[in-house]
Amino acid sequence: MTATPETRAETSEAFPPIDTILPHRGTMLLLDGVSACGDETLTAHASVHGNAWYADDNGAMPAWIGIELMAQGVAAHVALLAMRAGGRARPGVLLGTRSYKAHASAFACDAQLTVNVQEVLRSDEGHSAYECTIDHDGTRCADAVIKVFQPNDFQTFIEGSISS
Repeated sequence: MTATPETRAETSEAFPPIDTILPHRGTMLLLDGVSACGDETLTAHASVHGNAWYADDNGAMPAWIGIELMAQGVAAHVALLAMRAGGRARPGVLLGTRSYKAHASAFACDAQLTVNVQEVLRSDEGHSAYECTIDHDGTRCADAVIKVFQPNDFQTFIEGSISS
């Protein structure tokens, strides 16, 4: 099967450093980089650092942080699509998930995680849903469908959230 514009995925050489894709900085930037991005999918990578702010006594990353890894994968996908179109991604928020399933309580120290996101829904109003997975050495560690929102006017959205 030949790749079409709809199924084509760019490889890692095509991507800028992760800190030019995501707005996260310092210890809140959890992804190391992107290795593939298509119109509806993205693959990113993250390392578990034993001396990080999140590390437990064994240097592991608590599995609940996986939802943030997934959200950063979604943010990277949205940003790369916007960059490809010559623009910038609008700010967005993680609305949540109905079911985040972690298959262990933590991601082991020094683990190299693969974060995959696949868009399953996008509305003109800015709502999206993504099927997300986290794998380590070919083993599924976590999965979820997460929902995100990119309001047309982020400032008004935030101000309305605070006042309600």
